[in-house]
Amino acid sequence: MHQLEFFLKALPLELFRLSVWLLLLAVIFVPLERLFAGHRQKVLRAFALSDIGYYFLNNFAPKLFMVPVMGLIGWGLHFLVPQGVYAFSGSLPLVVRLLAGLVVGDIGYYWCHRAMHEIPLLWRFHALHHGAEEIDWLVSTRAHPVDVAFGHTAGLIPLYALGLAQPLGGQSDPVTQWFIVIGTIWSFFIHANLNWRFGPLEWLVSTPAFHHWHHTKSGPINRNYASMVPALDLVFGTYHLPGRLPGDYGIETPLPTDMAGQLLEPFAGR
Repeated sequence: MHQLEFFLKALPLELFRLSVWLLLLAVIFVPLERLFAGHRQKVLRAFALSDIGYYFLNNFAPKLFMVPVMGLIGWGLHFLVPQGVYAFSGSLPLVVRLLAGLVVGDIGYYWCHRAMHEIPLLWRFHALHHGAEEIDWLVSTRAHPVDVAFGHTAGLIPLYALGLAQPLGGQSDPVTQWFIVIGTIWSFFIHANLNWRFGPLEWLVSTPAFHHWHHTKSGPINRNYASMVPALDLVFGTYHLPGRLPGDYGIETPLPTDMAGQLLEPFAGR
């Protein structure tokens, strides 16, 4: 009851904070997508308003699962992982821990993301994210809360297991915080409707072109699972990046057009 009261009191401030961030993201990405558009499309494309709804929903709902679950996982790993691992990782400079964490976390996310495509039960939840037939920065938020929680958890577990993130140190862990912040911002970037290319660096850092091919409807599917480190797809044989953007996006199976129907669809078992 105390936690519920605290949540309700903090809700107005959190909504205000999220609204400010949404406005800042729009101020950054909307002009960029006008100047460097990969495809010509409207700012308020189809289902943009529902994606704004997912932006707010997915900043609240997944935390209800992740906070207690990651707390238990972190507590369990603290006893299972040799203390020497934590001591060594904790002695590394913060920037080294963060850079290593971005790579290690993306390995965890790669296999989680691949499982979402290859395991039918998980695909039911992930299909919503691929249902968008026009791609821009806001599509990053278009996802089922179960999908979001699963992906974030899979990315954080390797950081906890290797001691790169140590949330039991008696204070908030900066690696965890920066991993989430950088990953979230990069997710907006790789979904953006931008024609930017990074040349030889594209095997090292993901771009909109790299991730857009992950969303193609008629091109090679089940490719480009990494969020930030495309080299993982090179290593595991799922890399695909021609010199152009895909011509279409979406999935063959139709989804409900309303948020309530989309959220309930994975539980229907069809």
